[in-house]
Amino acid sequence: MQLPPKVTDRAFERLSEIGASAEGKALRVAVEGGGCSGFQYEILLDAPGEDDLVLEGHGERVVVDSVSLPFLSNAVIDFSEELIGARFVIENPNATSSCGCGTSFSM
Repeated sequence: MQLPPKVTDRAFERLSEIGASAEGKALRVAVEGGGCSGFQYEILLDAPGEDDLVLEGHGERVVVDSVSLPFLSNAVIDFSEELIGARFVIENPNATSSCGCGTSFSM
């Protein structure tokens, strides 16, 4: 059964810190062909579109387009701060493998 992705409080809080909603923007998480493992994530601030699934929390929004949604079923969108840097990360149970860069995966 396909369930929409979940967004952690930490990810929503980071969007609030950078003022995404104040600019009318949302965090867009998309899946595209390419990357070193077959698919890659595209994560950017963007205006929500008509066919987007909108996930809301803490006054902020994360959007996923209808084409990317099946690839992100049951995934968790989080924000990670590590020594190598801070970034939005996706824990995707649908990915059978991923590469070291963390943005590319295969199914």
